[in-house]
Amino acid sequence: MALTRFGFIVTGRLLDARAVMRSPVFEMIVVGIASPEQGPAVALELAREGVQLIELCGGFGPVHTARVIEAVGPSLPIGAVAYGPESLEALHRLFA
Repeated sequence: MALTRFGFIVTGRLLDARAVMRSPVFEMIVVGIASPEQGPAVALELAREGVQLIELCGGFGPVHTARVIEAVGPSLPIGAVAYGPESLEALHRLFA
């Protein structure tokens, strides 16, 4: 089976947005939410819409990523963006 529907959930202050990018054989649905607490509900909605895989932005962290995984269950792969040690200093500058 080929991946044809992909979901990405991103968090950002006051963010409430949705965008779809398409090609003839692939669709990516990006949902922007204001806080990671909204993640489980949005992930369930994407699952009902038939996405085959969901990725979460790094702002979810391990706790909220686990909550999304728990809400969706084992049938849909959930991944999370992570940053390596080479990025920690830059991240600290950005969010300090």
